[in-house]
Amino acid sequence: MLQAKTSAEPRRGIENVRVFSTGSGQQHKEHRFGSRAPKMWWALTSRSWIELPINVFVIEHRDGLVLFDTGLDPAIVSDPNYVDSAIGRFFMRRVFRLSIGPDDTVARNLDRLNLRAEDVSTVVISHLHFDHIGGIADVPQAELLVSRDEWQQLSEPHPDRDYFFRDHILLPGAKWRPIDFTATKDPLLAPFGGCYDVMGDGTLMLLPTPGHTVGSLSMLIRADDCPPLLLIGDLSYAVELLMRDQLPGVYADKSELLASFAKVRHLKAQLPDLVILGSHDPAATDLLQDAVGTLEHQ
Repeated sequence: MLQAKTSAEPRRGIENVRVFSTGSGQQHKEHRFGSRAPKMWWALTSRSWIELPINVFVIEHRDGLVLFDTGLDPAIVSDPNYVDSAIGRFFMRRVFRLSIGPDDTVARNLDRLNLRAEDVSTVVISHLHFDHIGGIADVPQAELLVSRDEWQQLSEPHPDRDYFFRDHILLPGAKWRPIDFTATKDPLLAPFGGCYDVMGDGTLMLLPTPGHTVGSLSMLIRADDCPPLLLIGDLSYAVELLMRDQLPGVYADKSELLASFAKVRHLKAQLPDLVILGSHDPAATDLLQDAVGTLEHQ
């Protein structure tokens, strides 16, 4: 059992936090670090690629197994029509290079951690991009939490242009639950404008961090014998980029993204031992290993 190193009250619900990757990918240097060139230009002409993981975080809570995102679906590389529009397929190949095999599924990765996909009770979806929802079919019994602002993007015309693929999100029987953030008196969380308590015990707190997409969220993990962890999804591709306000090459809203950066930095100032973990940060596994000594990872 992990025990908190902060001065906050003990939170004994978290038993372990682990991470695995559902395959890997590459993105253009301009995508990761930003560029003054138009997106269309560097997407079509850049020859510079950077490796990145497709991280899924596993939280073993006494009241259930929780995932933060579900990574890629192996069908994205084996099914030529996974993206149903020709334009979408054209740009997908030029913006991303993806590598995932049949053994890189959520279920197989959990099995390697001696956990069972059927025991997952809750999945927190940071945002609805294809590389974060690809494994939801492996956990059909789980409740899928997503921010209401993000969910509403599916009702907009052509969400596929922003890599929101309805056919792979609105699966038959999928237990989606859009959530609303509520005001809090917690001085650590109040600057975010609201929060959502996943387990009802303060251990897993969802925070709105829009900018990468309209409804992106992050999750603060507060456990025993472990520094606080902040899972930020794609808010930034690396901690150092967020800390210096370096924008990526693709985002939904610049002002919201910078505001979310500032809120995370403020939280870090209040919690100096806070560990910030990105879904595509190559350093995330080592950062988590250092924070959680009992971590077992791939």
